[in-house]
Amino acid sequence: MRLKTAAVLLYTVAATDNSQFCADGAVTSVMEWAAAPSDSLFASAYATSSSNSFTPLCCNALAEADLAVLYPGEATYKARVKLHWSRAAQLTPSCFVEPHSAVEVARAVTALVNTNKTHQCHFAVRSGGHTTWAGAANIEDGVTIDLSMMNSTTYYAKNNTAAVLPGARWKSVYSYLDAYGVAVAGGRASTVGVAGLVLGGGNSFYAGQKGMVCDNVVQFEVVTGNGEIIYANNETNSDLFQALKGGSNNFGIVTRLDLATFEDGKLWGGVVTYPNSTTPHQLQALVNFNDRIEKDPYGSVIGIWQYSTLTNATIIINAYEYTKPVKKPAAFDEFYAILGNTSDSMRITNMTDITIELEQAAGYRDTFITLTFENDVRVLQKAIDLHNILVSKLSSVSGDWTMQNMFQPIPAVFAKHSVENGGNVLGLDRYKKNLFLFQIYLAWNGAKQDDFLQRTGDWLISELDTYAQSIGKANPYIYLDYAYKTQKPLESYGKENVKKIRAAAKKYDPEGVFQTMVPGGFKISKVRDK
Repeated sequence: MRLKTAAVLLYTVAATDNSQFCADGAVTSVMEWAAAPSDSLFASAYATSSSNSFTPLCCNALAEADLAVLYPGEATYKARVKLHWSRAAQLTPSCFVEPHSAVEVARAVTALVNTNKTHQCHFAVRSGGHTTWAGAANIEDGVTIDLSMMNSTTYYAKNNTAAVLPGARWKSVYSYLDAYGVAVAGGRASTVGVAGLVLGGGNSFYAGQKGMVCDNVVQFEVVTGNGEIIYANNETNSDLFQALKGGSNNFGIVTRLDLATFEDGKLWGGVVTYPNSTTPHQLQALVNFNDRIEKDPYGSVIGIWQYSTLTNATIIINAYEYTKPVKKPAAFDEFYAILGNTSDSMRITNMTDITIELEQAAGYRDTFITLTFENDVRVLQKAIDLHNILVSKLSSVSGDWTMQNMFQPIPAVFAKHSVENGGNVLGLDRYKKNLFLFQIYLAWNGAKQDDFLQRTGDWLISELDTYAQSIGKANPYIYLDYAYKTQKPLESYGKENVKKIRAAAKKYDPEGVFQTMVPGGFKISKVRDK
Protein backbone atom coordinates (compact mmCIF):
# COMPACT_ATOMS: atom_id res chain seq x y z
CA MET A 1 0.00 0.00 0.00
CA ARG A 2 2.81 2.34 -0.90
CA LEU A 3 1.54 5.71 -2.00
CA LYS A 4 3.09 7.95 -4.57
CA THR A 5 3.24 10.88 -2.16
CA ALA A 6 5.53 11.71 0.75
CA ALA A 7 5.87 8.03 1.72
CA VAL A 8 2.39 8.30 3.22
CA LEU A 9 0.01 5.37 3.07
CA LEU A 10 -3.27 6.87 1.96
CA TYR A 11 -6.52 5.37 0.87
CA THR A 12 -7.89 6.55 -2.44
CA VAL A 13 -10.53 8.99 -1.31
CA ALA A 14 -12.51 8.78 -4.46
CA ALA A 15 -15.41 6.49 -4.74
CA THR A 16 -15.38 2.99 -5.93
CA ASP A 17 -16.48 1.83 -9.31
CA ASN A 18 -19.65 0.32 -7.93
CA SER A 19 -22.47 0.89 -10.29
CA GLN A 20 -22.12 -1.15 -13.46
CA PHE A 21 -21.66 -4.49 -11.84
CA CYS A 22 -22.79 -8.03 -11.20
CA ALA A 23 -22.55 -9.90 -7.92
CA ASP A 24 -23.85 -12.93 -6.07
CA GLY A 25 -27.52 -13.75 -5.93
CA ALA A 26 -30.37 -13.48 -8.41
CA VAL A 27 -34.05 -12.73 -8.61
CA THR A 28 -35.58 -16.01 -7.53
CA SER A 29 -38.66 -15.68 -9.66
CA VAL A 30 -39.21 -13.88 -12.91
CA MET A 31 -42.78 -13.28 -11.77
CA GLU A 32 -41.42 -11.27 -8.85
CA TRP A 33 -39.89 -8.84 -11.28
CA ALA A 34 -42.39 -8.09 -14.00
CA ALA A 35 -45.07 -10.79 -14.05
CA ALA A 36 -43.66 -11.90 -17.40
CA PRO A 37 -45.65 -14.41 -19.54
CA SER A 38 -44.60 -18.03 -19.46
CA ASP A 39 -43.09 -17.87 -22.95
CA SER A 40 -41.00 -14.81 -22.14
CA LEU A 41 -37.27 -14.54 -22.46
CA PHE A 42 -36.53 -15.33 -18.83
CA ALA A 43 -39.13 -18.02 -18.36
CA SER A 44 -37.57 -20.00 -21.18
CA ALA A 45 -34.07 -19.33 -19.86
CA TYR A 46 -34.88 -20.70 -16.42
CA ALA A 47 -36.81 -23.62 -17.86
CA THR A 48 -33.97 -24.81 -20.10
CA SER A 49 -31.38 -25.20 -17.37
CA SER A 50 -31.72 -26.80 -13.97
CA SER A 51 -28.20 -25.75 -13.01
CA ASN A 52 -26.17 -22.57 -13.07
CA SER A 53 -23.42 -24.07 -15.24
CA PHE A 54 -22.26 -21.77 -18.02
CA THR A 55 -22.24 -22.90 -21.62
CA PRO A 56 -19.63 -21.69 -24.13
CA LEU A 57 -22.47 -20.87 -26.49
CA CYS A 58 -22.74 -17.44 -24.88
CA CYS A 59 -19.12 -16.61 -25.68
CA ASN A 60 -19.51 -18.13 -29.13
CA ALA A 61 -22.51 -15.91 -29.79
CA LEU A 62 -20.41 -12.85 -29.03
CA ALA A 63 -17.66 -14.00 -31.40
CA GLU A 64 -20.26 -14.65 -34.09
CA ALA A 65 -21.48 -11.09 -33.60
CA ASP A 66 -18.00 -9.99 -34.74
CA LEU A 67 -16.96 -8.77 -31.29
CA ALA A 68 -13.54 -9.02 -29.63
CA VAL A 69 -13.71 -11.96 -27.21
CA LEU A 70 -10.94 -12.97 -24.80
CA TYR A 71 -10.72 -16.54 -23.48
CA PRO A 72 -8.89 -18.14 -20.53
CA GLY A 73 -5.32 -18.97 -21.36
CA GLU A 74 -4.76 -15.87 -23.46
CA ALA A 75 -2.26 -13.35 -22.11
CA THR A 76 -4.69 -10.48 -22.63
CA TYR A 77 -7.37 -12.36 -20.69
CA LYS A 78 -5.05 -12.65 -17.69
CA ALA A 79 -4.29 -8.94 -17.87
CA ARG A 80 -8.01 -8.13 -17.90
CA VAL A 81 -8.59 -10.21 -14.76
CA LYS A 82 -5.91 -8.17 -12.99
CA LEU A 83 -7.52 -4.84 -13.95
CA HIS A 84 -9.61 -5.00 -10.80
CA TRP A 85 -8.01 -2.73 -8.22
CA SER A 86 -8.51 -5.12 -5.29
CA ARG A 87 -7.22 -8.66 -5.53
CA ALA A 88 -10.26 -9.75 -3.54
CA ALA A 89 -12.44 -8.65 -6.46
CA GLN A 90 -10.60 -10.56 -9.19
CA LEU A 91 -12.69 -13.34 -10.77
CA THR A 92 -12.24 -15.43 -13.91
CA PRO A 93 -15.22 -15.17 -16.28
CA SER A 94 -15.77 -17.70 -19.03
CA CYS A 95 -14.77 -14.93 -21.40
CA PHE A 96 -14.38 -11.18 -21.68
CA VAL A 97 -15.93 -9.20 -24.49
CA GLU A 98 -14.37 -5.83 -25.32
CA PRO A 99 -16.70 -3.50 -27.22
CA HIS A 100 -15.26 -0.32 -28.72
CA SER A 101 -18.49 1.63 -29.18
CA ALA A 102 -22.11 1.86 -28.07
CA VAL A 103 -23.08 -0.03 -31.23
CA GLU A 104 -20.84 -2.91 -30.22
CA VAL A 105 -22.22 -2.86 -26.66
CA ALA A 106 -25.69 -3.13 -28.18
CA ARG A 107 -24.58 -6.07 -30.31
CA ALA A 108 -23.14 -7.78 -27.25
CA VAL A 109 -26.32 -7.35 -25.21
CA THR A 110 -28.47 -8.54 -28.12
CA ALA A 111 -26.32 -11.62 -28.68
CA LEU A 112 -26.44 -12.58 -25.00
CA VAL A 113 -30.18 -11.97 -24.67
CA ASN A 114 -30.95 -14.03 -27.77
CA THR A 115 -28.73 -16.91 -26.65
CA ASN A 116 -30.28 -16.76 -23.19
CA LYS A 117 -33.58 -17.93 -24.70
CA THR A 118 -32.16 -21.45 -24.93
CA HIS A 119 -28.96 -21.41 -22.85
CA GLN A 120 -28.55 -19.40 -19.68
CA CYS A 121 -26.22 -16.42 -20.20
CA HIS A 122 -25.28 -14.35 -17.18
CA PHE A 123 -23.05 -11.35 -17.58
CA ALA A 124 -21.39 -8.51 -15.69
CA VAL A 125 -20.31 -5.03 -16.78
CA ARG A 126 -17.03 -3.38 -15.80
CA SER A 127 -15.96 0.20 -16.38
CA GLY A 128 -13.12 0.84 -13.90
CA GLY A 129 -13.29 -2.16 -11.57
CA HIS A 130 -12.57 -0.25 -8.36
CA THR A 131 -15.17 -1.94 -6.17
CA THR A 132 -13.52 -4.13 -3.57
CA TRP A 133 -15.85 -7.13 -3.44
CA ALA A 134 -15.87 -10.07 -5.82
CA GLY A 135 -18.71 -10.01 -8.33
CA ALA A 136 -19.20 -6.28 -8.20
CA ALA A 137 -18.01 -5.74 -11.78
CA ASN A 138 -17.21 -9.28 -12.93
CA ILE A 139 -18.49 -12.83 -12.77
CA GLU A 140 -17.60 -16.51 -12.65
CA ASP A 141 -19.39 -18.81 -15.12
CA GLY A 142 -20.49 -15.94 -17.29
CA VAL A 143 -19.39 -13.09 -19.53
CA THR A 144 -17.78 -9.86 -18.38
CA ILE A 145 -18.45 -6.94 -20.71
CA ASP A 146 -15.24 -4.96 -20.27
CA LEU A 147 -15.67 -1.30 -21.23
CA SER A 148 -11.99 -0.41 -20.84
CA MET A 149 -11.56 0.05 -24.61
CA MET A 150 -14.20 2.81 -24.49
CA ASN A 151 -12.08 5.35 -22.65
CA SER A 152 -11.91 8.61 -24.62
CA THR A 153 -12.83 12.15 -23.59
CA THR A 154 -13.93 14.83 -26.10
CA TYR A 155 -14.39 18.49 -25.21
CA TYR A 156 -17.12 20.59 -26.85
CA ALA A 157 -16.49 24.28 -26.22
CA LYS A 158 -19.73 25.35 -27.93
CA ASN A 159 -21.93 23.85 -25.23
CA ASN A 160 -19.38 23.52 -22.40
CA THR A 161 -19.53 19.73 -22.12
CA ALA A 162 -17.09 16.85 -22.18
CA ALA A 163 -18.27 13.57 -23.70
CA VAL A 164 -16.63 10.87 -21.59
CA LEU A 165 -16.85 7.18 -22.38
CA PRO A 166 -17.53 4.81 -19.46
CA GLY A 167 -14.18 3.00 -19.41
CA ALA A 168 -12.21 6.21 -18.88
CA ARG A 169 -10.35 6.74 -15.61
CA TRP A 170 -10.45 10.15 -13.98
CA LYS A 171 -6.74 10.78 -14.55
CA SER A 172 -7.20 10.57 -18.31
CA VAL A 173 -10.25 12.85 -18.16
CA TYR A 174 -8.46 15.55 -16.17
CA SER A 175 -5.21 15.40 -18.14
CA TYR A 176 -7.13 15.78 -21.41
CA LEU A 177 -9.19 18.72 -20.14
CA ASP A 178 -6.16 20.45 -18.59
CA ALA A 179 -5.00 21.27 -22.10
CA TYR A 180 -8.21 23.26 -22.70
CA GLY A 181 -8.15 25.06 -19.36
CA VAL A 182 -11.40 23.47 -18.22
CA ALA A 183 -12.43 20.89 -15.65
CA VAL A 184 -15.35 18.74 -14.52
CA ALA A 185 -16.59 17.75 -11.08
CA GLY A 186 -15.32 14.20 -10.80
CA GLY A 187 -13.39 11.61 -8.86
CA ARG A 188 -10.51 12.25 -6.48
CA ALA A 189 -8.23 9.32 -7.28
CA SER A 190 -6.72 8.77 -10.69
CA THR A 191 -7.60 5.13 -11.47
CA VAL A 192 -11.26 5.16 -10.44
CA GLY A 193 -13.61 4.55 -13.38
CA VAL A 194 -15.94 7.28 -14.55
CA ALA A 195 -19.21 5.39 -15.02
CA GLY A 196 -19.21 3.56 -11.71
CA LEU A 197 -18.50 6.65 -9.65
CA VAL A 198 -21.26 8.64 -11.36
CA LEU A 199 -23.96 5.98 -11.18
CA GLY A 200 -23.39 5.61 -7.44
CA GLY A 201 -23.64 9.35 -6.83
CA GLY A 202 -20.02 10.41 -6.53
CA ASN A 203 -18.37 12.93 -4.22
CA SER A 204 -15.86 15.52 -5.43
CA PHE A 205 -13.83 18.53 -4.35
CA TYR A 206 -16.42 20.70 -6.12
CA ALA A 207 -19.49 19.36 -4.29
CA GLY A 208 -19.88 22.51 -2.18
CA GLN A 209 -20.39 24.49 -5.39
CA LYS A 210 -21.91 21.94 -7.77
CA GLY A 211 -23.45 19.06 -5.84
CA MET A 212 -22.58 15.40 -6.27
CA VAL A 213 -20.70 14.19 -9.35
CA CYS A 214 -23.88 12.70 -10.83
CA ASP A 215 -25.53 16.13 -10.66
CA ASN A 216 -23.03 17.38 -13.22
CA VAL A 217 -24.11 14.98 -15.96
CA VAL A 218 -25.93 16.76 -18.79
CA GLN A 219 -26.85 13.62 -20.70
CA PHE A 220 -26.42 9.84 -20.58
CA GLU A 221 -26.20 7.49 -23.55
CA VAL A 222 -27.57 4.08 -22.56
CA VAL A 223 -27.86 0.64 -24.17
CA THR A 224 -31.04 -1.02 -22.93
CA GLY A 225 -31.82 -4.70 -22.53
CA ASN A 226 -33.37 -4.91 -26.01
CA GLY A 227 -30.19 -3.57 -27.62
CA GLU A 228 -31.55 -0.08 -28.28
CA ILE A 229 -29.33 2.99 -27.84
CA ILE A 230 -31.23 5.80 -26.10
CA TYR A 231 -30.45 9.14 -24.51
CA ALA A 232 -31.52 10.54 -21.15
CA ASN A 233 -31.40 14.18 -20.14
CA ASN A 234 -33.63 16.77 -18.44
CA GLU A 235 -36.04 16.80 -21.38
CA THR A 236 -35.77 13.38 -23.01
CA ASN A 237 -36.37 10.28 -20.88
CA SER A 238 -36.10 12.56 -17.86
CA ASP A 239 -37.30 9.85 -15.47
CA LEU A 240 -34.39 7.64 -16.51
CA PHE A 241 -32.03 10.61 -16.34
CA GLN A 242 -32.86 11.17 -12.68
CA ALA A 243 -32.86 7.47 -11.80
CA LEU A 244 -29.40 6.93 -13.27
CA LYS A 245 -28.02 9.49 -10.81
CA GLY A 246 -27.55 7.03 -7.95
CA GLY A 247 -29.65 4.14 -9.28
CA SER A 248 -26.70 1.96 -10.29
CA ASN A 249 -26.92 -0.74 -12.99
CA ASN A 250 -30.66 -1.35 -12.88
CA PHE A 251 -31.58 0.08 -16.29
CA GLY A 252 -28.97 -0.64 -18.95
CA ILE A 253 -25.32 -0.04 -19.79
CA VAL A 254 -24.18 3.57 -19.85
CA THR A 255 -21.98 4.07 -22.91
CA ARG A 256 -21.36 7.83 -22.73
CA LEU A 257 -21.63 10.55 -20.13
CA ASP A 258 -21.79 14.20 -21.16
CA LEU A 259 -20.39 16.19 -18.23
CA ALA A 260 -20.72 19.92 -17.65
CA THR A 261 -17.38 21.70 -17.87
CA PHE A 262 -16.26 24.96 -16.31
CA GLU A 263 -13.25 27.21 -16.52
CA ASP A 264 -10.50 25.81 -14.41
CA GLY A 265 -7.60 27.74 -13.06
CA LYS A 266 -5.57 25.99 -10.42
CA LEU A 267 -6.43 24.67 -6.99
CA TRP A 268 -4.57 24.64 -3.70
CA GLY A 269 -4.29 21.14 -2.31
CA GLY A 270 -2.30 18.25 -0.96
CA VAL A 271 -1.84 16.14 2.15
CA VAL A 272 -0.75 17.09 5.68
CA THR A 273 -0.01 14.42 8.27
CA TYR A 274 -0.12 14.69 12.07
CA PRO A 275 0.56 12.51 15.11
CA ASN A 276 -2.40 10.74 16.71
CA SER A 277 -2.01 12.92 19.80
CA THR A 278 -3.69 15.79 17.93
CA THR A 279 -6.97 13.82 17.58
CA PRO A 280 -9.19 15.98 19.87
CA HIS A 281 -8.28 19.16 17.98
CA GLN A 282 -8.66 17.45 14.60
CA LEU A 283 -12.15 16.15 15.35
CA GLN A 284 -13.43 19.51 16.53
CA ALA A 285 -11.90 21.23 13.51
CA LEU A 286 -13.68 18.75 11.20
CA VAL A 287 -17.03 19.40 12.87
CA ASN A 288 -16.60 23.17 12.67
CA PHE A 289 -15.42 22.99 9.05
CA ASN A 290 -18.52 20.99 8.08
CA ASP A 291 -20.76 23.73 9.46
CA ARG A 292 -18.93 26.44 7.52
CA ILE A 293 -18.84 24.89 4.02
CA GLU A 294 -21.97 26.70 2.86
CA LYS A 295 -20.26 30.03 3.61
CA ASP A 296 -17.10 29.04 1.72
CA PRO A 297 -18.01 26.23 -0.70
CA TYR A 298 -14.54 26.04 -2.28
CA GLY A 299 -12.99 24.09 0.59
CA SER A 300 -12.83 20.33 1.11
CA VAL A 301 -11.31 18.24 3.91
CA ILE A 302 -10.98 14.49 4.22
CA GLY A 303 -9.73 13.27 7.60
CA ILE A 304 -8.16 9.81 7.80
CA TRP A 305 -6.95 7.94 10.88
CA GLN A 306 -4.62 5.22 9.65
CA TYR A 307 -2.87 2.34 11.35
CA SER A 308 -0.34 0.37 9.32
CA THR A 309 1.94 -2.50 10.27
CA LEU A 310 4.68 -0.71 8.32
CA THR A 311 4.74 2.08 10.90
CA ASN A 312 3.13 0.25 13.85
CA ALA A 313 1.34 3.47 14.73
CA THR A 314 -1.81 5.46 14.02
CA ILE A 315 -1.25 8.67 12.11
CA ILE A 316 -3.69 11.33 10.94
CA ILE A 317 -3.78 12.13 7.23
CA ASN A 318 -5.71 15.23 6.17
CA ALA A 319 -6.36 15.94 2.50
CA TYR A 320 -7.08 19.66 2.09
CA GLU A 321 -8.32 21.05 -1.21
CA TYR A 322 -9.44 24.56 -2.11
CA THR A 323 -10.74 24.92 -5.66
CA LYS A 324 -9.22 28.35 -6.16
CA PRO A 325 -5.48 29.11 -6.47
CA VAL A 326 -5.35 30.67 -3.00
CA LYS A 327 -2.61 29.66 -0.58
CA LYS A 328 -3.73 28.90 2.96
CA PRO A 329 -7.28 30.24 2.65
CA ALA A 330 -9.09 31.19 5.84
CA ALA A 331 -11.40 28.17 5.52
CA PHE A 332 -8.60 26.02 6.97
CA ASP A 333 -7.43 28.35 9.75
CA GLU A 334 -8.48 25.98 12.53
CA PHE A 335 -6.46 23.16 10.98
CA TYR A 336 -3.41 25.40 10.50
CA ALA A 337 -3.51 26.17 14.21
CA ILE A 338 -2.89 22.50 15.06
CA LEU A 339 0.83 22.22 15.69
CA GLY A 340 3.18 19.30 15.17
CA ASN A 341 2.44 18.17 11.60
CA THR A 342 4.91 15.59 10.31
CA SER A 343 4.61 16.24 6.55
CA ASP A 344 3.05 18.82 4.22
CA SER A 345 2.63 18.58 0.44
CA MET A 346 0.30 21.58 -0.01
CA ARG A 347 0.80 23.50 -3.25
CA ILE A 348 -0.96 25.23 -6.13
CA THR A 349 -1.61 22.51 -8.74
CA ASN A 350 -4.29 20.91 -10.93
CA MET A 351 -6.72 18.00 -10.63
CA THR A 352 -4.50 15.61 -12.57
CA ASP A 353 -1.67 16.07 -10.10
CA ILE A 354 -3.93 15.88 -7.03
CA THR A 355 -5.62 12.66 -8.12
CA ILE A 356 -2.25 11.02 -8.68
CA GLU A 357 -1.20 11.98 -5.16
CA LEU A 358 -4.39 10.61 -3.66
CA GLU A 359 -4.11 7.31 -5.51
CA GLN A 360 -3.41 4.14 -3.59
CA ALA A 361 -1.27 1.36 -4.99
CA ALA A 362 -3.06 -1.77 -6.11
CA GLY A 363 -2.07 -5.31 -5.18
CA TYR A 364 -3.87 -5.86 -1.86
CA ARG A 365 -7.10 -7.48 -0.77
CA ASP A 366 -9.43 -4.72 0.35
CA THR A 367 -12.82 -3.93 1.80
CA PHE A 368 -14.88 -0.75 2.15
CA ILE A 369 -17.84 -0.43 4.54
CA THR A 370 -19.70 2.82 5.07
CA LEU A 371 -22.03 4.73 7.37
CA THR A 372 -23.57 8.20 7.60
CA PHE A 373 -24.35 10.20 10.73
CA GLU A 374 -25.07 13.75 11.80
CA ASN A 375 -22.30 16.26 12.41
CA ASP A 376 -21.52 15.66 16.08
CA VAL A 377 -18.05 15.41 17.60
CA ARG A 378 -19.18 12.64 19.96
CA VAL A 379 -19.80 10.27 17.06
CA LEU A 380 -16.45 11.09 15.50
CA GLN A 381 -14.72 10.43 18.82
CA LYS A 382 -16.56 7.12 19.16
CA ALA A 383 -15.29 6.10 15.73
CA ILE A 384 -11.71 6.78 16.84
CA ASP A 385 -12.26 4.88 20.10
CA LEU A 386 -13.41 1.89 18.03
CA HIS A 387 -10.41 2.33 15.74
CA ASN A 388 -8.11 2.09 18.76
CA ILE A 389 -9.88 -1.05 19.97
CA LEU A 390 -9.38 -2.68 16.58
CA VAL A 391 -5.70 -1.79 16.47
CA SER A 392 -5.30 -3.94 19.58
CA LYS A 393 -7.69 -6.63 18.35
CA LEU A 394 -5.89 -7.00 15.01
CA SER A 395 -2.43 -7.30 16.54
CA SER A 396 -2.55 -11.03 15.84
CA VAL A 397 -3.02 -10.51 12.09
CA SER A 398 0.26 -11.37 10.40
CA GLY A 399 1.86 -9.67 7.45
CA ASP A 400 1.39 -6.25 5.87
CA TRP A 401 -2.03 -4.73 6.57
CA THR A 402 -3.59 -1.30 6.95
CA MET A 403 -6.76 0.07 8.53
CA GLN A 404 -8.14 3.52 7.81
CA ASN A 405 -11.15 5.27 9.28
CA MET A 406 -12.18 8.22 7.16
CA PHE A 407 -14.50 11.21 7.64
CA GLN A 408 -15.94 13.33 4.82
CA PRO A 409 -18.29 16.28 5.44
CA ILE A 410 -21.64 16.05 3.61
CA PRO A 411 -23.30 19.38 4.43
CA ALA A 412 -26.89 20.08 3.42
CA VAL A 413 -25.73 22.48 0.70
CA PHE A 414 -24.59 19.52 -1.44
CA ALA A 415 -28.21 18.40 -1.85
CA LYS A 416 -29.38 21.96 -2.57
CA HIS A 417 -27.19 21.98 -5.66
CA SER A 418 -28.52 18.55 -6.63
CA VAL A 419 -32.09 19.83 -6.65
CA GLU A 420 -31.04 22.87 -8.70
CA ASN A 421 -29.55 20.56 -11.33
CA GLY A 422 -32.70 18.47 -11.79
CA GLY A 423 -32.42 16.13 -8.84
CA ASN A 424 -31.11 12.63 -8.25
CA VAL A 425 -32.38 9.59 -6.35
CA LEU A 426 -29.89 9.65 -3.47
CA GLY A 427 -32.42 11.18 -1.08
CA LEU A 428 -29.97 13.52 0.63
CA ASP A 429 -32.35 16.44 0.05
CA ARG A 430 -34.54 14.95 2.81
CA TYR A 431 -32.04 16.10 5.44
CA LYS A 432 -31.55 19.67 6.59
CA LYS A 433 -28.71 18.91 9.00
CA ASN A 434 -25.07 18.60 8.02
CA LEU A 435 -23.82 15.02 7.86
CA PHE A 436 -20.60 13.05 7.88
CA LEU A 437 -19.87 10.24 5.45
CA PHE A 438 -17.75 7.62 7.25
CA GLN A 439 -15.79 4.72 5.85
CA ILE A 440 -13.69 1.96 7.33
CA TYR A 441 -11.15 0.62 4.89
CA LEU A 442 -9.04 -2.50 5.46
CA ALA A 443 -6.28 -3.82 3.20
CA TRP A 444 -4.28 -7.00 3.67
CA ASN A 445 -2.51 -9.91 1.99
CA GLY A 446 -3.80 -13.47 1.94
CA ALA A 447 -7.30 -14.80 1.26
CA LYS A 448 -7.24 -16.78 4.52
CA GLN A 449 -7.83 -13.54 6.42
CA ASP A 450 -10.77 -12.33 4.29
CA ASP A 451 -13.60 -13.44 6.54
CA PHE A 452 -11.98 -12.34 9.78
CA LEU A 453 -11.14 -8.86 8.55
CA GLN A 454 -14.55 -8.40 6.94
CA ARG A 455 -16.26 -9.33 10.21
CA THR A 456 -13.96 -6.91 12.00
CA GLY A 457 -15.01 -4.03 9.76
CA ASP A 458 -18.67 -4.99 10.04
CA TRP A 459 -18.36 -4.94 13.83
CA LEU A 460 -16.99 -1.41 13.90
CA ILE A 461 -19.76 -0.12 11.61
CA SER A 462 -22.43 -1.82 13.72
CA GLU A 463 -21.03 -0.47 16.99
CA LEU A 464 -20.72 3.05 15.60
CA ASP A 465 -24.24 3.04 14.17
CA THR A 466 -25.63 1.76 17.47
CA TYR A 467 -23.89 4.57 19.32
CA ALA A 468 -25.10 7.23 16.86
CA GLN A 469 -28.65 5.96 17.27
CA SER A 470 -28.35 6.01 21.06
CA ILE A 471 -27.66 9.75 21.07
CA GLY A 472 -30.08 10.60 18.25
CA LYS A 473 -27.41 11.32 15.63
CA ALA A 474 -27.82 8.38 13.25
CA ASN A 475 -28.71 8.80 9.57
CA PRO A 476 -29.91 5.99 7.27
CA TYR A 477 -28.11 7.05 4.08
CA ILE A 478 -25.68 4.48 2.67
CA TYR A 479 -23.30 5.80 0.01
CA LEU A 480 -23.43 3.21 -2.77
CA ASP A 481 -19.91 3.83 -4.04
CA TYR A 482 -18.45 2.79 -0.66
CA ALA A 483 -21.03 0.15 0.25
CA TYR A 484 -20.14 -3.48 0.90
CA LYS A 485 -22.34 -6.09 -0.77
CA THR A 486 -24.30 -6.82 2.42
CA GLN A 487 -25.35 -3.18 2.83
CA LYS A 488 -28.53 -1.70 1.36
CA PRO A 489 -27.89 1.64 -0.32
CA LEU A 490 -31.00 1.68 -2.52
CA GLU A 491 -33.29 1.23 0.48
CA SER A 492 -31.51 4.11 2.20
CA TYR A 493 -32.65 6.54 -0.51
CA GLY A 494 -36.19 6.60 0.86
CA LYS A 495 -39.55 5.27 -0.31
CA GLU A 496 -40.18 7.86 -3.03
CA ASN A 497 -36.80 7.37 -4.66
CA VAL A 498 -37.15 3.58 -4.52
CA LYS A 499 -40.43 4.03 -6.44
CA LYS A 500 -38.67 6.15 -9.05
CA ILE A 501 -35.89 3.58 -9.53
CA ARG A 502 -38.36 0.71 -9.71
CA ALA A 503 -40.58 2.51 -12.23
CA ALA A 504 -37.65 3.44 -14.46
CA ALA A 505 -36.24 -0.09 -14.37
CA LYS A 506 -39.56 -1.62 -15.40
CA LYS A 507 -40.13 1.01 -18.10
CA TYR A 508 -36.70 0.87 -19.73
CA ASP A 509 -35.90 -2.80 -19.01
CA PRO A 510 -39.34 -4.46 -19.12
CA GLU A 511 -37.92 -7.95 -19.60
CA GLY A 512 -35.70 -7.57 -16.55
CA VAL A 513 -32.42 -8.22 -18.35
CA PHE A 514 -30.49 -6.21 -15.76
CA GLN A 515 -32.32 -7.90 -12.88
CA THR A 516 -31.84 -11.52 -13.94
CA MET A 517 -29.14 -11.89 -16.58
CA VAL A 518 -26.95 -9.51 -14.57
CA PRO A 519 -27.84 -11.36 -11.39
CA GLY A 520 -26.27 -9.40 -8.57
CA GLY A 521 -25.25 -6.10 -7.15
CA PHE A 522 -27.64 -3.60 -5.62
CA LYS A 523 -30.77 -4.64 -7.52
CA ILE A 524 -34.04 -2.81 -7.27
CA SER A 525 -35.85 -6.14 -7.67
CA LYS A 526 -34.42 -7.20 -4.30
CA VAL A 527 -35.74 -4.14 -2.50
CA ARG A 528 -38.96 -4.99 -0.69
CA ASP A 529 -41.55 -2.33 0.00
CA LYS A 530 -41.93 -1.76 3.72
